[in-house]
Amino acid sequence: FLLLLEATLLQLISSFHHPFYNGFYYNHIMNDKGNGQEKEVDFNGARLVVETPKDPIYSSNGANVTLPCHYHYEPDLEGKHKIRIKWSKLRDDYTKDQDVLVAIGKTYVAFGNFQGRAHLHQTSRREASLVLSDVRLQDDGKYRCEVIDGLEDESDVIELRLQGIVFPYQPPRGQYSLNFHEAERVCQEQGAILATFNQLFQAWTEGLDWCNAGWLADGTVQYPIRQPRKQCGGLHLAPGIRSYGPRHRHLHRFDAFCFSSGLRGEVFYLDHPAGMTLEEAKQSCQDAEAEIARVGQLYSAWKFLGLDRCDAGWLADGSVRYPIAKPRANCGPAEPGVRNFGFPSKGRFGVFCYKER
Repeated sequence: FLLLLEATLLQLISSFHHPFYNGFYYNHIMNDKGNGQEKEVDFNGARLVVETPKDPIYSSNGANVTLPCHYHYEPDLEGKHKIRIKWSKLRDDYTKDQDVLVAIGKTYVAFGNFQGRAHLHQTSRREASLVLSDVRLQDDGKYRCEVIDGLEDESDVIELRLQGIVFPYQPPRGQYSLNFHEAERVCQEQGAILATFNQLFQAWTEGLDWCNAGWLADGTVQYPIRQPRKQCGGLHLAPGIRSYGPRHRHLHRFDAFCFSSGLRGEVFYLDHPAGMTLEEAKQSCQDAEAEIARVGQLYSAWKFLGLDRCDAGWLADGSVRYPIAKPRANCGPAEPGVRNFGFPSKGRFGVFCYKER
């Protein structure tokens, strides 16, 4: 029976060849006796209300989080039908929602990369909360909680925000050399993902000022300006997020704004009296049962763990950087930040390594 029910749930999501309503069938609903006979579903005369918190829910990479959702009727009544619950994730570019989970009664099916990580939390009456375990960077965003009772279908939206950091990224070949798909890839290679507009805006409120335009997750190209200046849109424009709008994802080329969240391990520094080449640096991390750190990991360690080191070190992409939490003489500008030496073809430096806990 459970296999049959799961197959039915999958069909409800994937089929487009029969009459349907928001992904669920209403003219072919099995009765509660399980004898294969169909029954008509009538409107019960009560208004279905679905509620989620209006404030965002905050979490971090690798954590577990619950997205609360409850429903009730006005006027109150005892539900006679099997309630159907559907969770979906809204996409930044407003294309079709991503299916997360569908449930009928106590049986549910999770989809895509939510399989094994998503389940319902129904400890109280008329609760339809979603639990996500092992939260990932891609989980950040808005979710729709949809409750279906016969012909009644109501929903509400809740936002999950990951505590993280946005950093601009240029590859070794230089400024404005990435199309959208390449920008996605380089962020992933650095332990991050392309930032959303909300993440970039949050970073701007926290002080991010960057004059080079970069891709965001929705395919737009934007950049954050705190101090207006001639070469960054003009002196007379107010501070804010400058936008080029949507760009061609294959033809146009810019930098990238990447987003990284909390770490599941630690970043530490290794040095050698004579310094190390990039290959020697990678080997030193391996000898320490670690790996050479990625750019996103260094930014996260600086942001969330207060990593402060006034010594330049290699990173996995071939760049040389160092994190400063407490600015001081001979360690760069007067503001905290991750200092960047670029991609030196020669030279010997220390190395930042990353080790999982």
